[in-house]
Amino acid sequence: MQVLQVQLAVAPDPVEVGRARRWVRAQVLAFGADPDTSFAEALVLVVSELVTNAVVHTGRPAVLRLCWPPDAAALRVEVADASGSAPAPRHASAAATNGRGLELVELLCVRWGWYPQGSGKLVWCEIDRDGAGCGSAVCAAESGALTA
Repeated sequence: MQVLQVQLAVAPDPVEVGRARRWVRAQVLAFGADPDTSFAEALVLVVSELVTNAVVHTGRPAVLRLCWPPDAAALRVEVADASGSAPAPRHASAAATNGRGLELVELLCVRWGWYPQGSGKLVWCEIDRDGAGCGSAVCAAESGALTA
């Protein structure tokens, strides 16, 4: 099976999050998908959250990768960084202004997880092209995602 795969190097600068969002929108068009679908919006949000985590929590460069098997129902997003620290999902209070990134990933993706890679890690998720996320912590737990 042929897989369309593209990647973007991300510098350890919060400005890179906006650049990653713009790049993902351009890739959605390049893949021939409608950028106005709920799938495209979910993809941009998930990428934004994962790249933000890589940039803010590691302070190191990262690589964003999109893997799109044309015949598959899901697109895979990967963010590799040089930090060996595991992602730590948090449950933010209603008044908190941050701390919901991995909760959003969990809700918008079919599954997600992470694994060590060299001296760093790779965080991955799969987004259903039909726009139907898992919506349950069960999917993250079943996929081997770290839970707090």
